[in-house]
Amino acid sequence: MSERGSNLSQGQRQLLSITRTFVADPGILILDEANSSIDTRTELRIQEALLRLMDGRTSFVIAHRLSTIRNADQVLVVNEGRIIERGTHEKMLQQKGFYYNLYMSQFKGTNKGELPPKIFFSSEPLSSLDAY
Repeated sequence: MSERGSNLSQGQRQLLSITRTFVADPGILILDEANSSIDTRTELRIQEALLRLMDGRTSFVIAHRLSTIRNADQVLVVNEGRIIERGTHEKMLQQKGFYYNLYMSQFKGTNKGELPPKIFFSSEPLSSLDAY
């Protein structure tokens, strides 16, 4: 490995960053597209490990892949800088609103290459988010 990791692929760099996070064991996690450059098979393993890491700590996860946030206690859908929906994965699927349509488009392959809005979640409800 070179000094700055220039000989590593983007996915390898991402896996190295995730590994460093496990070693650091931070009190708060902020993950921005934590598995975006990882292949689907590896993503499932990493996702399981990240769920264990997030257990018992406040975590903010920013993701376009909605499979990343299924187990979130709180999901915020942000579109064009505004929170347009808030709730659990299950609750928002039942409401059949924007999140539902986005989720269905990702898993039925009908997203037509559009970039979905950012989806945020926290592993613990935060009182500062209650205003939204």
